[in-house]
Amino acid sequence: GRRIKSGDIPEQGFSHKKCTALFYEYSSADDPEVIGPDGMEKFCEDIGVEPENVVMLVLAWKMGARQMGFFRLSEWIKGLTDLPKCDTIQDIQCKLDYLRSLLADSSIFKSIYRYAYDFARVSSLFTRITCFCMQ
Repeated sequence: GRRIKSGDIPEQGFSHKKCTALFYEYSSADDPEVIGPDGMEKFCEDIGVEPENVVMLVLAWKMGARQMGFFRLSEWIKGLTDLPKCDTIQDIQCKLDYLRSLLADSSIFKSIYRYAYDFARVSSLFTRITCFCMQ
């Protein structure tokens, strides 16, 4: 094995601290516990995918995000802990193909489809309520 000098921390494993720091790079000063649309856009740019790319839906599903286009800190930590050693942008980029491959599993695909359908239903309901209220 590799020898580690005393005081050195091996560069393997998940760092909760690094993962949390990464989250705060994308959250806003107004609401530091949430990554909103602006932060999400920057995050997508940094990992090299369009916000509407299906891989973002799979990532949101993996995180258990309750609102499309928003990640809460607890969701971020959960999702990136579930993806082995994902506490840097490079780690997340390396998992994009894996996330896409999940769609090939029919039971996972159905789960992601239901998740997306629920988002669409809630969004559609919200749009209808908003239109109704503005009349």
